[in-house]
Amino acid sequence: MESDTSRQHAQTRPRLVERWRKSADRHLTPTKRSLIVTWVAFGTTWGTVRLITHGIRGGWLPWGNISAGGEHLHHYNFGIATLAGIGLIAVRGDERAVGHPAVAAAYGTGTALITDEFALLLDLSDVYWAKQGRLSVDVSLGFLSALGTYLTAKPFWDEVARVTRHHVASAARRGLSAAP
Repeated sequence: MESDTSRQHAQTRPRLVERWRKSADRHLTPTKRSLIVTWVAFGTTWGTVRLITHGIRGGWLPWGNISAGGEHLHHYNFGIATLAGIGLIAVRGDERAVGHPAVAAAYGTGTALITDEFALLLDLSDVYWAKQGRLSVDVSLGFLSALGTYLTAKPFWDEVARVTRHHVASAARRGLSAAP
């Protein structure tokens, strides 16, 4: 049973998410926040697209490719359209949109959609499923996304790791000291 003292202590102790938010406020400029959102959107989109394309090809997803007029639409088409929209925002110079998380996410998403089919754009033939080099490209892009997310704000991630370790260690000590 929890004592009144430990309950009061828990109420005054900041939660882990609050500590992370304070770390973000100390270390992340608006530009770094935008870059993190961009990299996370890139990695998430790229991973999701890989999963969906494998699911369509493997027949374990209930839908198929997107087509228009009988012509297959590759996902780089959607990436190009997304980046064209982001470019329009940039050209207009809309100050409210500069650095906005939605703009950063759209940029990362559009870039991932294009990057995933870069070989197709480069060779102008559908080599998406060619075995040569596909695994290395997949691993490289996934690693690149994670690395970019980390390096964009290394001091922030280091503090988040330190705060999290301290939080977990404190919780473990409290748990051990509360044991009968």
